[in-house]
Amino acid sequence: MGCTRQLLFTIFAAAIGSAFQHGYHTGVMNNPQQVMTAWLSNSMEGRGQTVNELTVNSIWSVITSIYAFGGMIGAVMVGFVNHCMRVKWSLVLNNIFVFVPAVLIFVSKYTGIYELLIVARFLLGINSGLYAGLCPMYLNEISPVAQRGAIGSVYQLIITISILLSQLLGYNQALGSESMWPFLLGAVVLIPSIFQCITMPFCPDSPRYLLIIAKDEEKAKKALKYLRNTDDNAAEISEMQKEAASQEAAGEVPWKALFFKKSLRKPLIISLVVMVAQQFSGINAIIVYSNEIFRNAGLNNFWAQIGTVIMGLVNVLMTIVSLILVDHLGRKTLLLIGFSGTTIFMTLLAVSIKFSESYKFMGILCIIFVLGFIVSFATGPGSVPWFLETELFRQDARPKATSLAVFINWFANMLVMLTFLPIKMKIDYFVFVIFIVLNILFVLYIIFQVPETKNKSIDEISALFAD
Repeated sequence: MGCTRQLLFTIFAAAIGSAFQHGYHTGVMNNPQQVMTAWLSNSMEGRGQTVNELTVNSIWSVITSIYAFGGMIGAVMVGFVNHCMRVKWSLVLNNIFVFVPAVLIFVSKYTGIYELLIVARFLLGINSGLYAGLCPMYLNEISPVAQRGAIGSVYQLIITISILLSQLLGYNQALGSESMWPFLLGAVVLIPSIFQCITMPFCPDSPRYLLIIAKDEEKAKKALKYLRNTDDNAAEISEMQKEAASQEAAGEVPWKALFFKKSLRKPLIISLVVMVAQQFSGINAIIVYSNEIFRNAGLNNFWAQIGTVIMGLVNVLMTIVSLILVDHLGRKTLLLIGFSGTTIFMTLLAVSIKFSESYKFMGILCIIFVLGFIVSFATGPGSVPWFLETELFRQDARPKATSLAVFINWFANMLVMLTFLPIKMKIDYFVFVIFIVLNILFVLYIIFQVPETKNKSIDEISALFAD
């Protein structure tokens, strides 16, 4: 069964507003850093505060990293929000955490109260943390089995596009200037939010939610008819009814069951490890370090920035390739190809960086190896973790498991952000050895522990972990 127009409309109504916020706020603070730290210094001076490089850099670190802390809080809230209201309306109401920060950003700029910017970034983190759990879960529940991987990958695709857009708009010649940065941070993001608020009410609730949780079979059939554009949905309804009967017999899934019940514990561990692997692959280190790597290759600052944009374009294009391949090659295969590639290219990059000062041609190789790493990451590690954890659980356990997996992802993200540069200052290029070892361990774990979920129903997947 292919993607109908109604299904495509629903996918993009849910994903554009959600994943855009996640990606855009991840990448938007890089290019305008100098302009914004100058504003921060002036704001502190205007309030009679002590201004020095250490103080300004410390406050800037809080402004950037508190976004990840907010993401952790948002992730914890996923299960609770899903329990209180339907995912469809959760996505719409989550835009409150975009509209309020947008106002705070403008007020912060024109009053010089930088604490409001910190609050805004924290609220935006909550928004993205909620989206990172709710949106992939919704996409999973509305997807036909044969297209589940491709549809789940849409979330990561929009993240990569929005990161690239944030880099382009962040240049001084665009919106990254002294007068325009509030529009960069607070106005651009209103467009996808408004789009989601307008379109999402026309989308159906998840048929799985309606039948299994709300126990309204008629509404579930109507939702499925809308999404598939056909009345011939007996097989899907039957599969959901089996899951509903099995869930009713088992009873509600408490939090402790995720850790003590084998059929839930094993898929939970897989979800958590794959989420950690995504962040500990070294992708954030590569992105942070890319400009310096390109400068070492002999490029001036302008061309180093262009190199970073090319890196973003490659990430987008390879995520599209991953979206096409995931339902043909499978999740496990793409993860193995991706993490094997990140291991190889990280190793080659570490060696070439070591000798780049002595041999100029090594600098050119650095650029090639960085792009090779990005290609590898986008092939599987970038997209698969976001929907794999939604495939491993039934409807009753999925919100809690998703909440925990997304929390771990944000926690690992924040850990890398806080520790990479201090460790690099201590051991220099050998910091990459840490990522190389971790990538090797992830490859081994995937080989022996991660199952293939391609074209499997939830009953078939659950049977893999049966007590």
